[in-house]
Amino acid sequence: MATLQFLTRLPVPANASARMSVEDYPRGVYWFPVIGLIVGMCCTVIYMLTASALGPLMAAMLAVTTNVLVTGAFHLNGLADSCDGLFSRAGRARALEIMRDSRIGTYGAAAVILTLLIRVGAVYQMSVSGYAMLPVLLATPLLSRGMLLILMFRQNYAREDGLGNLYIGKICPRRFVFTLLITLVGVVLLCGVMSLIAVAVTLFAALMFRSAVQEKIGGQTGDTLGAGNELFEIVFLLALMWH
Repeated sequence: MATLQFLTRLPVPANASARMSVEDYPRGVYWFPVIGLIVGMCCTVIYMLTASALGPLMAAMLAVTTNVLVTGAFHLNGLADSCDGLFSRAGRARALEIMRDSRIGTYGAAAVILTLLIRVGAVYQMSVSGYAMLPVLLATPLLSRGMLLILMFRQNYAREDGLGNLYIGKICPRRFVFTLLITLVGVVLLCGVMSLIAVAVTLFAALMFRSAVQEKIGGQTGDTLGAGNELFEIVFLLALMWH
């Protein structure tokens, strides 16, 4: 429940995390792909309810909007902050300062707009091209949440404090491997064995993103986790379309 409360805005008991310590949160990473599946279920319900009445384009827009509302734009905020800092020409300290600033800059605004446009476009194009949208809408957030462990495992936390410090660098090998296995099995069950190509492409993108962020700011932050989640969803959708 505490992990669901952390990653979404879905209603949970107010005291879900009352008895949890900082050390307890990494134990909840097993639930990351499951929570992604829950987010996907919300998006799928809205898509299925609106596709026949409003058409595939509006259904795609509403499905993506549902994703944003269910997560409280949590990951999009991280994407905006990350792009403002990472694409700046500033050094590490200044980049982290920019990422902490609550104001959104040009890079951040452009990233949010382009991300939403690409996701809507991908869902729409897949629907009119005959893809089975139910497994795609379920698998995409499942995969992206599972892939977040790539950015957590054996990584430095680039700041002194922040929400990302609950997970980054604190995932043991057993939890890392088991969560990725849950993610892999979930995607294959939903989308079939051929989806492993898209999973591999997404994994490669995750490793490249981790390396680039590590080089720029010396580790990961909660913002880069959010950015990674948005990136992984887009890469997976486009990779599915490509093959």
